[in-house]
Amino acid sequence: MLRSKLAPFRRSLLRWYCHHGRDLPWRRTHDPYAILVSESMLQQTQVVTALPYYDAWLRRFPDFASLSRASENDVLHAWQGLGYYARARNLHLAAKIVQGRHGGQFPRELNAIRALPGVGRYTAHAVATFSFDQSVPIVEANTARVLARLSDLQTSIDSAPGREKLWRQAAQLVPTHGAARFNSALVDLGALVCLPRKPRCPVCPVRKFCHSRDPERLPVKKSRPGIKRLTEDHFLVVRQNKILLQKADRRWRNMWILPRLKLNGLKALNSRRPIHTSVFPFTHHRVALRVFHKKEPGTNGQQRRWFSIRNLGSIPIPSPHRRAIEELLAGA
Repeated sequence: MLRSKLAPFRRSLLRWYCHHGRDLPWRRTHDPYAILVSESMLQQTQVVTALPYYDAWLRRFPDFASLSRASENDVLHAWQGLGYYARARNLHLAAKIVQGRHGGQFPRELNAIRALPGVGRYTAHAVATFSFDQSVPIVEANTARVLARLSDLQTSIDSAPGREKLWRQAAQLVPTHGAARFNSALVDLGALVCLPRKPRCPVCPVRKFCHSRDPERLPVKKSRPGIKRLTEDHFLVVRQNKILLQKADRRWRNMWILPRLKLNGLKALNSRRPIHTSVFPFTHHRVALRVFHKKEPGTNGQQRRWFSIRNLGSIPIPSPHRRAIEELLAGA
């Protein structure tokens, strides 16, 4: 964008934002802890889904100190339902680092912020601008779409050259003062007007600055890999108001799930019918969860434990397994 157009572009955008910007709780604070929590939750999660979790999280862990003292069990329990639990583990570890390495004071330097677990380029810039009003650009899904359309960018935005072009463009647009407000306005423009499908171009406040002739065809992205379909088999055993659960590894590490079941061959599969079947999505695959009844649980060292059914609410259980357990116990 020509330098002569920067000031009128910013004025038009901020004037619109003054009347139409979203009132979000993390915009009412400059606390880097609260903003880091919001940015962590908003990775892979929509705003409307994150809102109740954000409020509940801050009531339970109001600052870095309280989060750093919490057990992983409590952290995962508070996060359950949001998915992608590595975000919660990284947030927990970041709190410990802020307390131990930075004396409880969140660092202001971008390099120090990016050194925290789970904090990439966007998150570091977001915390810096929204907490400290630093004049740094931000590029996420909404702003990437706006920027690509403004410049009619024909390079794939999920390629290294495309990403760098977006960051350079964003850096050109961000003002020296009032960067937090400007960046919030750019995000909301993408969320409310410059939509992925059927963008609302007639009401766009910066339409006269846009170079795209066909906005809906932008941004350009690489073709996505096909969705993988997986099946995971588990079993249910209930005795004397207790249920057997297994500590998970990999995807739901250190959370509790229904014990895994190994079906030996096609004959075993055809001779048994699941008592519960559900499907849950991830970014690049769909998982079919099947639960079978089993009389003898067998042994599996310390990875399995009996839990009182009345205490299941305090145990970190991933949502697909919790829904299955609740449905099966209600049916029983």
